[in-house]
Amino acid sequence: MPRTIALSPEQVPAESKPTLDAFTKNIGFTPTMMSSFAQSPIAFNSWATLLGSLSKALDVKTRDSIGLAVSEVNGCNYCLSVHSFTAKHMAQLPPEEIVLARKGHASDPKRDAAVQFARKVIETRGQVTDADLKAVRDAGYTDANVMEIVALVAMYSLTNFFNNVFDPEKDFPAVTPAGSI
Repeated sequence: MPRTIALSPEQVPAESKPTLDAFTKNIGFTPTMMSSFAQSPIAFNSWATLLGSLSKALDVKTRDSIGLAVSEVNGCNYCLSVHSFTAKHMAQLPPEEIVLARKGHASDPKRDAAVQFARKVIETRGQVTDADLKAVRDAGYTDANVMEIVALVAMYSLTNFFNNVFDPEKDFPAVTPAGSI
């Protein structure tokens, strides 16, 4: 049950309105997570800026796979639904790749290294081993790419935590519980 309100268009703070309107135009509707998050212009606009910047990092399949892996570890059903939907429709990932990503893997070796590393970052709270870092570098990722992976983990964790705390109404198709995949 939602633990905060989803704002109506009239209730959105003026400082959040341009950002929320841009998302609504881009997506075609206003997700409840965003209309809830818009209550804090500072937090909402900061997240939106980070999201916009990180949308240029790596490739869409890798970004969505990292989002799925992180959301699985953080137990965020809202984000798992969103990332499963976008992975299927925007990144063109087949269902078996979505399941692999939730488990921290990918069939593509380079993407697999990034997703495994992202999962280790969130599971260890960043206390990865030298071997973990070597594995992602050996797969062809530069230190700049590794920094982008870490930033993606942090950004996805932010929305995971927001959604786990406030439990907005789900507006994307539900996904299979983790124990069933």
